[in-house]
Amino acid sequence: MIFLSLCWYCIFQAFVLLIAANGAPVIITKLLGNRLARPIDNGLVLGDGYRLFGNSKTWRGLFSALVFCAAGAILLGLQPVTGLLFGALAMIGDISASFIKRRLGNAESSRARALDTVLESLLPLYLLKEPLALNLTDIVLIAVLFFLCEEFVSPVLYRLNIRNQPY
Repeated sequence: MIFLSLCWYCIFQAFVLLIAANGAPVIITKLLGNRLARPIDNGLVLGDGYRLFGNSKTWRGLFSALVFCAAGAILLGLQPVTGLLFGALAMIGDISASFIKRRLGNAESSRARALDTVLESLLPLYLLKEPLALNLTDIVLIAVLFFLCEEFVSPVLYRLNIRNQPY
């Protein structure tokens, strides 16, 4: 009966917002190159010798995720503030994953399979579960779908020269 208790449209809405948050920085980078790409950490190197986040986490990417998610929310019939919060939380998750990867000594834009998608998806999905009308089963399903999408769609986007990395 879990299958019947899923809110398929709610899952669709949340998944679209997740793709918007994740895809916005990639699309904007393709359109603008390095123009206006100011790193959030401003080049700060911590005591461990690694950058706080790295060059790939930019203010431009953050703002593009906010704008894309707000616009996506409006198109999906959600409140724009829900989209803004979703984008912000997804980017906080993404930046947190970068912070953890730097502390582990991983290079910028390196792959850390689950870490790259878990924080970025679970943070906004769980914290916004009520305005998105999601239950825990919906959240887990969306997180798994997002992980699988990153695993299997990202290499295709790389081959199409849309992404700079195959993951």
